[in-house]
Amino acid sequence: MDEKYSRMAMAKLQQEIAELKVKAQKAEQKGMINEFAVYERKMIMAQAYLLDPQDFKSGQKYDFKDDPQEFFDIEYMNGVFAWGYRSGSKELEGVPISILGERKN
Repeated sequence: MDEKYSRMAMAKLQQEIAELKVKAQKAEQKGMINEFAVYERKMIMAQAYLLDPQDFKSGQKYDFKDDPQEFFDIEYMNGVFAWGYRSGSKELEGVPISILGERKN
């Protein structure tokens, strides 16, 4: 059984991310889009555990790393997940903190 990211040491998480990156690149080269997407999501989750959730505050807005035009308004935090609303959406959703970028003023 795989070890949970929440129980891994920082060095082990970094090693896991490096291994997932290699697997994702191989899947992409082989045209295995679904497999690539799985590895990419696993990397995002592992990266979230390298961050400090206390750096993200309720009531604040953050850019998305992949789309700085959109923002995420944090309602509350639960572990490495920020729960809130995406750019004017009325639907509550949870996102790993690793996809959030700079705080908006």
